[in-house]
Amino acid sequence: MTRTTRKDVEKLAALARLSLPEESIDERAAEFDRIVSYISQLEELSLDTTYVSATPPLRNVFREDGEPTPPGTWSERLVGRFPSREGDTLSVKRIISHD
Repeated sequence: MTRTTRKDVEKLAALARLSLPEESIDERAAEFDRIVSYISQLEELSLDTTYVSATPPLRNVFREDGEPTPPGTWSERLVGRFPSREGDTLSVKRIISHD
């Protein structure tokens, strides 16, 4: 099993938009390792499949497959709501950075 590194914790904190004190990073890495170790016990679980029924067939209960509206019906209206556009590329506000 790979160990959680300080860098892993820093990346997870950045993605979750959390500010962690420098002194707690090693503690959090060890905590992640304990959580993963605990959850990995599920791999050892042996289930009796005697009572497991077959998966029922899937069906769409909402509508028939097909095109509910003609292609392009909403395109221009949606494109008009984007902050900027360069050709066929649409720009959106950046919410995640990898710094």
